[in-house]
Amino acid sequence: MASELDPPKSPTQRHKCPACYKQFKRKLHLIEHMKIAYHSVHQPRCGVCQKHCKSFESVREHVCGPLAKSNCSKIFGDRGCNLCLKVFDSLHALNEHKQKCCLTAPVPLGTKIIPCIESHVLMSRSVMDEKHNKVQRAVAMDCEMVGGGSDGSINLCARVCLVDEDENLILHTYIQPQIPVTDYRYELTGLTEDHLRDAMPLIELQDKIMKILCNGESVGRIPLDGGKARLLVGHGIQHDLDCLRMKYPGHMQRDTAKYRPLMKTNLLSHSLKHLTKTYLGYDIQSGIHDPYEDCISVMRLYKRMCGQEHQVERFGDKKANIGFDSTRSSELDKMTPEELYEISVSDYKCWCLDLRKDCSPGS
Repeated sequence: MASELDPPKSPTQRHKCPACYKQFKRKLHLIEHMKIAYHSVHQPRCGVCQKHCKSFESVREHVCGPLAKSNCSKIFGDRGCNLCLKVFDSLHALNEHKQKCCLTAPVPLGTKIIPCIESHVLMSRSVMDEKHNKVQRAVAMDCEMVGGGSDGSINLCARVCLVDEDENLILHTYIQPQIPVTDYRYELTGLTEDHLRDAMPLIELQDKIMKILCNGESVGRIPLDGGKARLLVGHGIQHDLDCLRMKYPGHMQRDTAKYRPLMKTNLLSHSLKHLTKTYLGYDIQSGIHDPYEDCISVMRLYKRMCGQEHQVERFGDKKANIGFDSTRSSELDKMTPEELYEISVSDYKCWCLDLRKDCSPGS
């Protein structure tokens, strides 16, 4: 009889993350999860269920991996783009999109022994404004290395290439090595002693590159908002700068090897070859590495990431984007999961912000 009088037990309340859909028994556990997940409107997400993921690789596993969600996998298989992972309303819309999304591989420059190629298009900001009604804010750079030292393990920059956002060649030249070359790494570079015999001195190249990047700003005094200086795009760009013995502010660099959405699920870097095939749809570096080909590919990756359509954050709302550190624990406990998501901020800067008029590229 006593058991008949006992009220029925209510099911245990679960606290669900509105971004990744994980569930927790206690509200405190949800709050702690939100603090370390850094969910935001900028995270890659499934085009079907809108689940947030740390990287596009995670989204790919979610929709077409061996443990993919059945509903998301079916819809994505019917109307999803394998490159950008967007999902479309119809097969017709998908087919139209694929014609633009899958790009053609650039024609390599090859390894002909040619003098320095230098374009003066970017040397004048006013010229760009007049001709194209815009200012080129990004430049892609790639270097090819030969080996120095007794075992050829010291990386020496032997060839450099720069292109602008419209894939115009700005600068291409061979570089005089600072120490004797002991390994030309011909299978990868296609370079020989003849290519470097009358090459440009490193100090002259450094000056040319800095003039292009700084664009009138004082070297070493580029403001936090970037000013007139240009963003430097590359893959492993800091390594290239080190080999060139140059410095450029970190907030003005855009590195596809370190950009969170393009990294592996374990936060290690993918190769540029892999990223190009996966997100642009063509092969590079099948034989000799061509810096022009790599420059074009890394610029295309950057522009594709910039073009991500994300919900505009409400910068005017004091509750939005204030972060968990600025909110008391007692207040967090009273918030709904949706309100917790609203104050959550990303732990990296999304490149889509480079195109926003109210957000300077360098900030």
